[in-house]
Amino acid sequence: MTDTTQLLRFITAGSVDDGKSTLIGRLLHDSKSIFEDQYSAISKTSEKRGMAAVDLSLLTDGLQAEREQGITIDVAYRYFATPKRKFIIGDTPGHEQYTRNMVTAASTANLVVILIDARRGVLVQTRRHTYLASLVGIPHIVLAVNKMDMVEYSEARFNEICTEYLAFAAQLGLHNVTCVPLSALVGDMLVDRGENLAWYQGPTLMELLENVEIDHDVNTTDFRYPVQWVCRPQTEEYHDFRGFMGRIEAGSVSVGDEITVLPAGRTSRVKEIVTLDGNLETACAPQSICITLADEIDISRGDMFVKADYLPAVTKEFDAMLCWLSETPLDKNRKYLVKHTTRTAKCLFSSIDYRVDVNTLEQHANPVVNMNDIAHVKLKVQLPLVTDHYKRNRASGSFIVIDEATNNTVAAGMIC
Repeated sequence: MTDTTQLLRFITAGSVDDGKSTLIGRLLHDSKSIFEDQYSAISKTSEKRGMAAVDLSLLTDGLQAEREQGITIDVAYRYFATPKRKFIIGDTPGHEQYTRNMVTAASTANLVVILIDARRGVLVQTRRHTYLASLVGIPHIVLAVNKMDMVEYSEARFNEICTEYLAFAAQLGLHNVTCVPLSALVGDMLVDRGENLAWYQGPTLMELLENVEIDHDVNTTDFRYPVQWVCRPQTEEYHDFRGFMGRIEAGSVSVGDEITVLPAGRTSRVKEIVTLDGNLETACAPQSICITLADEIDISRGDMFVKADYLPAVTKEFDAMLCWLSETPLDKNRKYLVKHTTRTAKCLFSSIDYRVDVNTLEQHANPVVNMNDIAHVKLKVQLPLVTDHYKRNRASGSFIVIDEATNNTVAAGMIC
């Protein structure tokens, strides 16, 4: 049974004018998640533009440039809830030049809704968004075939699109895909079923979002606890207290468990699990806690607690897929920093193996890596990092690259 108290983070992605913003606006409207002043504001804007009906897409297009061009540039986030679940939606850009925006939003998503215009079918942009979803490891994919009203609600057209898309998704190893026909403009199959798609017997989009199970999306076996802060209150009451604060990124831990502190490799046992609400016997991801140990060990920010049964790699060199976020191209001779979990270290790019054409999936050797490019690289870091493959653990398998000169974040990486 689905734990309906869990927050679901999902994003929408699709080609330009596939109706992403309208879909989100319709979800918010039909689930009664719009305030009166919001509805009044978009009603006035729609009227000024000479539209016959209220343009619900205006609910998500926040930047002035977006409103003027009628497109989505930045990632627009919206928060809403139904009686069954809470949601955070990210409306991501459809344009290729905003690939970095989509990758950033997708990195924390549980689910992606990929929109396809029923008239146009699977496009190059659809394949690009699907590849990016697979790259960042989004566990659940919903293919929303929108604008069914423009193809007379044709079941044959819906099946044709689904067959083509599922074949492509399978090539990327994506098998957890659900297809839904809908019309965001009319409102069919979003919250209400409507009467035009009676041949479709599956769940509505809202039913899918409310009931998708995300319990198993988090790695529950490999205990990973990056130390964020060493807590020494130095008060009279807690004079000898020494705890290690952080968030459990994967797995669980109990009082008495033997843990290994990496990269040093020292072992100890969990003495206490401390929280503001009192001590716990057991804690699991994604709880934020403070752990005290039975032994005095030299531990600092950036170290990681793990269990000996499921050891990660401790390395100064690794391969990664990189999404370049900066307008300045990657420079192998430039000084960069890597921030991985709670540890920051100087790094060098020892090689740029190839760049992936996100439209065709072709690999180009010896590339220049520009903004929005996806590339396979090798990195060397000054300090040992405690890593997992990204597909096994998103937290300990991801990192960002920082330009040491400007302190700007220039790339997001996934260890492979």
